[in-house]
Amino acid sequence: METPMVVGIAVAGAAYAGRYGIQAWNAFKARPATPVLRKFYQGGFQPQMTRREAALILGVRESSALDKVKEAHRRVMLANHPDAAGGSHYLASKISEAKDMMIRKTNNNASAF
Repeated sequence: METPMVVGIAVAGAAYAGRYGIQAWNAFKARPATPVLRKFYQGGFQPQMTRREAALILGVRESSALDKVKEAHRRVMLANHPDAAGGSHYLASKISEAKDMMIRKTNNNASAF
């Protein structure tokens, strides 16, 4: 007598699990496409920073506006700050040098490193 009841509960459980699986699959298909993450400048630094290298470090164009340069500097500095995990003083100084180069505060002076 208990066997038909156990089979019925198992069939109902499978039906609910299938329903949940179909809903999850439809939600997965309907999600917005994730944007491609931008890659940051990878590679060694030149002995004398150029405007091109500064733009690559910050991830902006050489002709970018001042506000875009400042926003890019903030974003890259947050990811590489010496107080954060994985950050270093050297990278922070190169990022700041790149910002200075892009907003024309430096006269192409050699890097401190």
